[in-house]
Formats: sequence, C-alpha cells, structure tokens
Amino acid sequence: MATTAEDVIGETQRLAVDENLGKEEVNCENEAKAIEEEVAMEIEPKTGVSFPVKLDDGKQLSCVGLRKKSMLGIGIKIHGFGIYVDNEKLKDVLKSKIGRAPAIPTEEMYNVVIDSDMGMTVRLVIVFAYLTMNMVRKNFDEALGASVKKLNGGKKNDELANKLVGQTTDDVKLSAGSVFEVSRLPGHIIENRVKGKLVSRIESELLCRAYINMYLGDNPLDKEAKEKFGAFMLSLF
Repeated sequence: MATTAEDVIGETQRLAVDENLGKEEVNCENEAKAIEEEVAMEIEPKTGVSFPVKLDDGKQLSCVGLRKKSMLGIGIKIHGFGIYVDNEKLKDVLKSKIGRAPAIPTEEMYNVVIDSDMGMTVRLVIVFAYLTMNMVRKNFDEALGASVKKLNGGKKNDELANKLVGQTTDDVKLSAGSVFEVSRLPGHIIENRVKGKLVSRIESELLCRAYINMYLGDNPLDKEAKEKFGAFMLSLF
C-alpha cells in the first residue's frame, strides 16, 4: 500500500506524542524520587519527633536522642535531638586518627570527633509545651557550663558558656515543635539558630569542643544516643 503524505505526518505526530509521554513519565518518576528523598524522616521513638535524614547542606543524620530534665523529682522530656555530620569528612577524620576500626567504639574515637574542626549540626525539637526562653537559657548554661569547665581544666567560664543562647530574649515564643539548630563550623565557629533565625555566632575552640562534648563526652545528655553515634562511626570504616 502506498504511503501518503498524510500517513507520514500522522506517524510523525504519534511518535512525538509517545516521546513526550515518555519524557513526562520520566519526569514524574524523578519528581517522585525527589519528593521521597526530601521527606525521608527518622523518628525519635521516645518523643515521636521526626528528623529529616539529610539537611539542605548535605549533612546526614547519624543518631537521634532525648534530652530529659528532672523537675520536682519527675523526669520531663525537654526536646528530641538529631546529630548531623558529613559522612565522608567524618570517615576521613577517623581513618587519619584511628586507622583501623576497633571492635567496639572507643573513647578515643569520640574524642577525635569532639576535638576536630569538622562541621556538625545538632537539631533540637522542643517537646515540652511549657518551655520558655528563660528556661532554655538556664538549661543551656548549666549543661554547657559544666562541659566548658570539664574541658577547661576545672575552671569555670560562665561568660563563654552563656554566649550561645544569652542573646535570645524572652519575647521569642516557644511551643512544641519549635526548632533550634546549633552548628559547629570549620574555623572553630559555633552558631545557634532559633526557629530559623540566627541568634549567635561565636568563634571559640573551647566552646565548640564543649558543645559536642555534651553529646559525645563521658557524661552525655543521652547515653543511648552516644552509643548509636558510636555504632555509626564504626559503620563508616
């Protein structure tokens, strides 16, 4: 049968439609994967708080935990937290300092992370609905102050410890779900963001070490979270 010009045009149009449909399907699949990656979350089981497995800057979630505080003899859940790191940089730091992987996480491994200048972020999500900024400052000052003292040869430095949240004011209203992000940046810089707003940025090697020491030192805020971070470090070897 002879092929007419109309047949050729029709076949060309059909192929173009099929090609466009194919592209749309691929685009839809890519968008679905992107959305799935974007909303991938891990839940801290004791609080039910969800943490993204990856931050916008590429740091990945290494562990989750819970900060509790005793009030009138009752353990109050204050906030859930997640610790984020650059996996490749952490791997390089560990291998350069430790070499081969030990059988179990060692204090030397934790100290390598505490003392390093590697970027890390701790995301805190409030779960205690009646928390105020005044209470946050007091809790931060107590825990961070004790950590600074420990790493400073037993000498207190309350002025330094208070800088991280001391500039926040009581008019910052908190509620369950409010987010703090404390980031240690290369160059011994630590910054604190409250509900997305930068409230402090300090250059201090001691303060950077002391903050990470609260989570990975010998008296961590959550022992189970520290152990999870240890297992995570081993997995990088």
